[in-house]
Amino acid sequence: MRSQPATIQTFDLGGMTNKVISRPGADWEDAADEASFKPWSREQASAWRSVNPSLSPWRVVAVQAAAGLVCSALVWAFTQRGSAAGSALYGAAAVVVPSALLARGMTRDLSNVPGALGHAVFRFMFWEMIKIGAAIAMLLAAPKVVQGLSWLTLLLTMMVCVKMNWLALLWQRRPRVTETRV
Repeated sequence: MRSQPATIQTFDLGGMTNKVISRPGADWEDAADEASFKPWSREQASAWRSVNPSLSPWRVVAVQAAAGLVCSALVWAFTQRGSAAGSALYGAAAVVVPSALLARGMTRDLSNVPGALGHAVFRFMFWEMIKIGAAIAMLLAAPKVVQGLSWLTLLLTMMVCVKMNWLALLWQRRPRVTETRV
């Protein structure tokens, strides 16, 4: 039995174009009616933002720093070696300092700079490259900076600090689901 060819249907849902590939027998017109989209007004968008604030990158940096201090204290408590605790602190710094550079670059107010919105992706990529370069430079300098460097302690602390990004997202309060009446 030969199947019938698929058709491409285009729907305009409130300014957004949606292309759907359908097979005979599928009722896409009903699905398009259910998925109608109406853009929010400026007031509705600001009301939603006030109820659902975004996560500050500085909060993530602070959580990473706190995790690094806790790791360093735990290493000191278990080993009683200053070089191991110093390695843990340096590992935390190798995550926190580059993250702070990225946060500073991304949170700078550029609202009065013409074309700043169009350069948002480039700006993120630039500061992410700065972050990666700073982390690599700090790791290359680690043997000269930390006496009696313990690579295992440094890397484990770095891993814990990097994983704090996810924990900070989990600690963020859950957004409220709101209905906006027009």
